[in-house]
Amino acid sequence: MAKSKNRDWIRQHLRDPYVQQSQHDGFRSRASYKLLEILEKDPLLRPGMCVVDLGAAPGGWSQVIAERVGPEGSVVALDLLPMEPIAGVDILLGDFTEDAVLEQLLQRVADRGVDLVISDMAPNVTGVRDVDQPRILHLVELALELSEKILTSGGGLVTKVFHGQGYDEFVRDLRRVFNTVTVRKPDASRARSREVYVVAKGFLGR
Repeated sequence: MAKSKNRDWIRQHLRDPYVQQSQHDGFRSRASYKLLEILEKDPLLRPGMCVVDLGAAPGGWSQVIAERVGPEGSVVALDLLPMEPIAGVDILLGDFTEDAVLEQLLQRVADRGVDLVISDMAPNVTGVRDVDQPRILHLVELALELSEKILTSGGGLVTKVFHGQGYDEFVRDLRRVFNTVTVRKPDASRARSREVYVVAKGFLGR
């Protein structure tokens, strides 16, 4: 049964128009289109910005970001998984909750300050909501915690979060430290998925 479900998922994945388009456009994942849709409504990126991309592998979001911030910008991509190099992207392998990795990150952005944190982090899901939701919330809370440490005043955060227990509380926490908070559900996000993307702008500072 498990093998059959896996084969069905592979077939659906390969037929996915966003997967096919990503192959045509040279993006590493269909997730690139989620970010592109968000940016159509929230023009968060501009040349010269410093951006930190959390949960970056395989690099679809970093590709979009590097193109938008240009050679004068700075992109630091973090993940537990290795990534193939991307032009204009500084890749950092490790867990940013560990002091040594956080210190490396701080050193790489020290001269600029961070204008935007973007997170597409997600845990390995079990399919059991009561197990998965706390794991997901933990990751978005970590993204917010890091943002409060490294963002410059007026900076922004875009993070994936799933509807469920703790979601409303998390959005309220964002509203305490950002001027505006908007929820987006890109068309490229599969309809059956509970994921949405929260766009927080105007960091109020520490």
